[in-house]
Amino acid sequence: MSHESISVFDMFKIGVGPSSSHTLGPWRAAQRFTASLQQQNLLQHVSKLEVLLYGSLAKTGIGHGTDIAVQLGLSGDDPVTFDVSNISQKISHISANQKLLLAGEIEIAFNPAADIHFLFTETLPFHPNALTFLVTLNDSNTIAETYYSIGGGFVKKEGETESSQSSVILPFPVNTANELLHWCMKTGMSISEIVMENENAWRNEQVTKLGLLNIWKIMQECIFRGCHREGILPGGLQVKRRAALLNKKLLKEKQYSDYNTWVQALKQGGMGFNYILDCVSCFALAVNEENASFGRVVTAPTNGAAGVIPAVLQYYVAFAMVTMMKNYTIFINRSGSWQHF
Repeated sequence: MSHESISVFDMFKIGVGPSSSHTLGPWRAAQRFTASLQQQNLLQHVSKLEVLLYGSLAKTGIGHGTDIAVQLGLSGDDPVTFDVSNISQKISHISANQKLLLAGEIEIAFNPAADIHFLFTETLPFHPNALTFLVTLNDSNTIAETYYSIGGGFVKKEGETESSQSSVILPFPVNTANELLHWCMKTGMSISEIVMENENAWRNEQVTKLGLLNIWKIMQECIFRGCHREGILPGGLQVKRRAALLNKKLLKEKQYSDYNTWVQALKQGGMGFNYILDCVSCFALAVNEENASFGRVVTAPTNGAAGVIPAVLQYYVAFAMVTMMKNYTIFINRSGSWQHF
């Protein structure tokens, strides 16, 4: 059975909400398109640029900020590093001046209202999340490149062959959970050890660990930020943020000054089931609300599910590590059976 080699950093991408398919993917597609122009030495010869959004990208594009993501990607901004607090200001500036700094280098005339086309009734056959970049050069020649946002922030260019990322040979290829269990039983290694050995096919272990710690840092920042922001979510539906109010309820006016003292204050609430459940719900809500507000999140493995893993990890850090599973531990032994003690 063939398989595609996917790294943990493909599954957990740092980006901007609200959608991995409709925001992060189109942002990355726009970046790839400007890189293509640069590689062809055509960037400085662009006189006009239009963007065609097809199918699902057209129908949900406004709500998911597809048009915003495309403009930022074309401007040379990166979703990992761009200051999300400046998104509104930058988009307003492009609209007001009707100019865009292509790849951060070449200024061109660009009117988002006229040059981004939402083709609600048209869908390309390969995938419903499609967008095409149309460029007219100074010599009147035209260029068109089509990209597909295929989910989880992954982007495929029309006509491209299998990427080099997919051709990486893993020591323990896995397509199913049973195959993962097979490698654990055969080698005596844990799941995390199997995964790390596979990650070593891309990079050394230290680089992987530093990257994962950075992902966790982004998750922590997102949870903390979302637990302290009140107001109405964007989108026009007048949905009120709930995480900050729940956070206040949980803390009962306990004092804290930063993330670490906030976690300590939460621990003081005890280990009651309902309290823990409310905490985990609060963490997940915080991330989901940040995601809905063009905040920086980690796709896990999509933006729609971005709150679950950070919430569980935050619970583990804040509560489970304290008790260390006092009652019992569950593990799979080498024969594949469950054992309790």
